[in-house]
Amino acid sequence: MSAGTPHKRSFGDVLRALRQPKVLAILLLGFSSGLPLYLVGNTMGYWMREGGSDLSAIGFLSWVGLAYSLKFLWAPLIDKTNVPLLGRLGHRRGWMVLSQMVVAVGLAGMAIVKPEGGLVAFGVLALGAAFASATQDIVIDAWRIEIAQDAEELGLLTSGVQFGYRGALLVTDALILILAAHVGWAPSYGVMALLMGVGMLAALLLAREPTVRSKQPVVGGASLWTVSGLFDAVLGPFVAFFRTHGRWALLMLAAISLYRLPDFVMGPMNNPFYADVGIDKVFVGEVRASVGLVATLLGIAAAGLGAVRFGFVPTLLAGAILGPGSNVAFTWVAWTHGDPTVYVTAMAIDGFSTGFAGAALVTYMSSLTSIGYTATQYALLSSFYALLGKMLKGFSGVVVEQLAVGHGLIEGYALFFLGTALAGLPALLMCLWLAQRMRVENLARQSAVTQAG
Repeated sequence: MSAGTPHKRSFGDVLRALRQPKVLAILLLGFSSGLPLYLVGNTMGYWMREGGSDLSAIGFLSWVGLAYSLKFLWAPLIDKTNVPLLGRLGHRRGWMVLSQMVVAVGLAGMAIVKPEGGLVAFGVLALGAAFASATQDIVIDAWRIEIAQDAEELGLLTSGVQFGYRGALLVTDALILILAAHVGWAPSYGVMALLMGVGMLAALLLAREPTVRSKQPVVGGASLWTVSGLFDAVLGPFVAFFRTHGRWALLMLAAISLYRLPDFVMGPMNNPFYADVGIDKVFVGEVRASVGLVATLLGIAAAGLGAVRFGFVPTLLAGAILGPGSNVAFTWVAWTHGDPTVYVTAMAIDGFSTGFAGAALVTYMSSLTSIGYTATQYALLSSFYALLGKMLKGFSGVVVEQLAVGHGLIEGYALFFLGTALAGLPALLMCLWLAQRMRVENLARQSAVTQAG
């Protein structure tokens, strides 16, 4: 598949597509995919901060999320091998179920150990859950791309997985705060472990194994455990990507790697900021579950419709403008010292902006993959989009603590949030370059058609 402008679909076609079993499956799998992310990231930081952990410790422990950015290292194994025993479910479905089981065990272990039981043991369990969660993402992304019949359906399924994913983030970023206020953090994590069963049911009962329709660029159909097979599994996806996209491949990768940088760097400090500025976590959960949810769903829907109507790259460009806006909104919250009205407004801005930008990027990256290398190529792209931000976010706590020395803690947060917003400018410039490149290519294509006629 290549990036471009998909054919227009009528709303009747869209509604008929939504009735397919694969749409319900991708909604539930999206929920399972998104469930662990904050539980080993931002929400875990909230739990740690309330337990008295330093900001620097919270920032450094956020590095367990690097598992999501390094998943391209084991994606070739996922692409080329079946899971023992569970492999009878099918290539993709077997890996789905195994990874979901391991995530559930990791979350249950975190609930048992707790931060006060030792940050090392707690961190190891979080790392195990993150590793399994990243593996689940590899398989679900590959399944989503391979099960789509065409570019338009890919856009719809991508919006579907984003809806499910954001629903999980609602649970783990909002509702869990309300639950934790009543029953405590450890039992809340136990409930989250049980909710991984949603993904298992989808994989076992709703998802069907994809049938690869396009030719697979596999070297001689060789086994993974031969020299040519290993070469094809590890290097083949990279070679195919650069062969397909030519001299623009590096620009695409650079734009992807910087696109969500502001969100990743700011992420670990969001929840500690609420604790320090005095916003009650029940209120945070209620706002996220209402205003934040509606705004996020609107953003995702707008990105999905934009991709179908205007194309992948123009939608990507719009997301590059909207995305950093949420960071500026949190600077506003800090300057008003947590004013409730300002906070609600900021959550509306944040929800729409991050929902739109996230869906726009996922749809664009999905359009760049080649059948036969789906899992590895998408893992490569999603690793590029997250790697730099997740490496830098480990220092976020140190940066806030240093800014607080000369300006006070809350002013330090404000300056930090503003700086992360400015970090989105390079991605915006690169998206403008990509949009210009697409416009030139479209004009050349139209000219060639006119001359041929």
